Amino acid sequence: MNKLFTLCLLVVIATVGCAGADVRPIVDMKGVNQASYDKDLQECQDYAKEQSGMGETAAKGAGAGAVVGGLLGLVTGGNKTGIVQAAGAGAVIGGAGGAFSGNQAQESVVKRCLSGRGYKVLN
Repeated sequence: MNKLFTLCLLVVIATVGCAGADVRPIVDMKGVNQASYDKDLQECQDYAKEQSGMGETAAKGAGAGAVVGGLLGLVTGGNKTGIVQAAGAGAVIGGAGGAFSGNQAQESVVKRCLSGRGYKVLN
């Protein structure tokens, strides 16, 4: 089961991507000092790293998905192999959702931080 979980997590990471706190939003740079922007972006990215990111939320989502999938496999009367497969499928689905949520939350922190500092964030 541990190998299955690791494989599922790798699939999730490859599928979702890894921007998160390291996102570089599109900003209208007209009249903006590049050095000041670079410093502000770095500080905003550091703040975003305090927010749960892809790895943490993917692991939580995968764990919850595995439990739900395993229970569904059990309830539907599956044999041991079927239950493990259902748990694996649940882990992949839960992990993908958790990773996506973690990335979105971190990206949102960066964008709100830059907007709060007066930058025109376009995306």
